[in-house]
Amino acid sequence: LKQVFNKDKTFRPKRKFEPGTQRFELHKRAQASLNSGVDLKAAVQLPSGEDQNDWVAVHVVDFFNRINLIYGTICEFCTERTCPVMSGGPKYEYRWQDDMKYKKPTALPAPQYMNLLMDWIEVQINNEDLFPTNVGECEEEVL
Repeated sequence: LKQVFNKDKTFRPKRKFEPGTQRFELHKRAQASLNSGVDLKAAVQLPSGEDQNDWVAVHVVDFFNRINLIYGTICEFCTERTCPVMSGGPKYEYRWQDDMKYKKPTALPAPQYMNLLMDWIEVQINNEDLFPTNVGECEEEVL
């Protein structure tokens, strides 16, 4: 189990919402609706009186947490040897470019690509300009 929670193994701790905040309450509402077997369209609909950007932010973070869990369960089977290319089947190869270390699209082994991707997403989620922690401060153009 210690290996599963090792950040170098790409499994990251879940992002949490601060109890008592509006986003925490929105997260609880989203979880309840998704776990109750209700219509998916109704489950993601913006609750009346809530800020759309806060609602989207809650779902983005939740989606990140779920993808992180899924990837955490398969990463031991996808090594640089078994997954030398990040691909979407035989027709599609994904290449990494971040304009810092990788200035041009670069073919990478799938685990390395996923580590870079998950790190990049985490930086975006932690960026106060994109995901402010004070409710209602997110600008429409950002999301």
